[in-house]
Amino acid sequence: MNALDAVLQKSFPSVMVPRNEAVPPLTVAGERLLIASNGIWLEVFRPWIRVVRCIARYDVRTAIPYGEVAESTELLCGAVPGEHVAAFYQIARAALPNEAGAWIVWNNHTREFRIVALPSLSHGPGHLVYERPILRDGESVMLDCHSHGSGASFFSRTDNDDDRHDVKLALVLGHCDRAPSVALRLCAKGIFEKHDGIPGTWQAALDAEVTA
Repeated sequence: MNALDAVLQKSFPSVMVPRNEAVPPLTVAGERLLIASNGIWLEVFRPWIRVVRCIARYDVRTAIPYGEVAESTELLCGAVPGEHVAAFYQIARAALPNEAGAWIVWNNHTREFRIVALPSLSHGPGHLVYERPILRDGESVMLDCHSHGSGASFFSRTDNDDDRHDVKLALVLGHCDRAPSVALRLCAKGIFEKHDGIPGTWQAALDAEVTA
């Protein structure tokens, strides 16, 4: 096999799912394809999450001699404390009328979260270009936050392009001049799953900031 193809396939392998036993889950950061009788599935592992999603079904009812796979999501880091989401709301309000960004990161060594403000290279009411900070050893971006100033919260075409290769939760805060609107989704290598609302602890923390 061509050396470049060998490297690519090693970095993103395909596994034929056995019928009579479970496939051991990934335990190191990476992704792979699971070829199953009920479709082709993407498995993604990061220290804070493991996601399995179907990305293709078969057009022909050919007998596939492999086992089945089920969709799953394992949030290995636990819930993000509402105080960090509230801290980002403070950053967003301070940046008005411009957009702002921050990461909430998870440290697999210390088992703790922290918020990292993103230094702005250029920002305005409708755009944000930031410098990517260097994280500490063991840290992963878990929640990528940006604001829309006083505008509505939504995921734009630019957001889709920026998030297509990432594995993270993405949060947009809009209407930051008042009680904020929110948009939240899971991003997993081109898979976008929008959530209805946000966790209650996050909403409570935002409500407390608005009324403070």
